[in-house]
Amino acid sequence: MARVRLIEKRAEASELQLETFDHIAASRGKMLRPFAAMLHRPEIARAAADLGAVIRYQGTLSDADRELVICVVATERACGFEWENHSPLALAAGVDEDTLQAVEAQTEVANSNDAELVDFARELCRSGAVTAPTFEAVQGRLGEAGTVELAAIVGYYSMIALVLGACDAC
Repeated sequence: MARVRLIEKRAEASELQLETFDHIAASRGKMLRPFAAMLHRPEIARAAADLGAVIRYQGTLSDADRELVICVVATERACGFEWENHSPLALAAGVDEDTLQAVEAQTEVANSNDAELVDFARELCRSGAVTAPTFEAVQGRLGEAGTVELAAIVGYYSMIALVLGACDAC
């Protein structure tokens, strides 16, 4: 049971929340749990939803790379909601099942391309920073813009996981 009321249905929203509820539901097809928790502060919910839309639908990383990194954040932040929603998307986008199993178990990833992204996300989640060798490997592959986008993905999905975790809604 979540620590805050999840505003999952339009009828549960106050007048102040309705515009944001409708905006999020229209952009996602329905109200999703992270935003149902954040809707207690409609400005935060809307800004988070809009940033998430940019990250998911306007990013330059491949779907596989983005979903892999989201799955890493899900395991590092112990957020079942993110794992349950994004691991099937990762598989559908072409992430290797062995890679996802290693991510879920928080063990070493055998695929070197995937390992670079996994290491980057794990380091950033665990320490708030990335070592120079890890950063350089990722930047060599993704360039500056792609590396910044990767860090933003980790940050965004960490925020979602932390809000859900605080609300006992992961």
